[in-house]
Amino acid sequence: MSTADLLKKQIGLSRMVFDGTIADISEDQCAKIPGGNAHSIGASVAHAVMSEDFVLNGMVRGGQPLMMTTFAGKTGVSEPPPPPGDEAASLAWANRVTVDVPALKDYAKAVYASTDEYLSSLSDADLDKEIEFPQLGKQSLASMITLFAIVHPSNHIGEVAALKGMGGAKGYPF
Repeated sequence: MSTADLLKKQIGLSRMVFDGTIADISEDQCAKIPGGNAHSIGASVAHAVMSEDFVLNGMVRGGQPLMMTTFAGKTGVSEPPPPPGDEAASLAWANRVTVDVPALKDYAKAVYASTDEYLSSLSDADLDKEIEFPQLGKQSLASMITLFAIVHPSNHIGEVAALKGMGGAKGYPF
């Protein structure tokens, strides 16, 4: 099995859990501020999807993220999250952001399609190439795709599942 094929399978499994967990979320669930330093469901989902778009379409591919082109004003998110590193700004954003769930799900599908199209264009040699990434140093392209299309969204969907469960709803889809 090639590296690209393995990544495709892993991304598919990650998305199955991610999409299954958010399949039944409501606007009210998205907007509920959990308190403390936790982010709302809406903020967590928006952050995960927008990060994949921004990093893979913008930083890695060198193009423009969908949120700035075909989905400008149509992401379902009232404003993009702040850059990483400022926890106070991130929490403030998470406490004020509003999410249109159907629009965010449509945007997520487009981000997924863009990631899939990009991954399908890469050879194993391409995936081995190293790129310099702020705060992470040199990383292989495969590592960056793994981080932003598998690990990062999986971490956030765990938070979402926990918040759903704390609110009395079913968290994960299984």
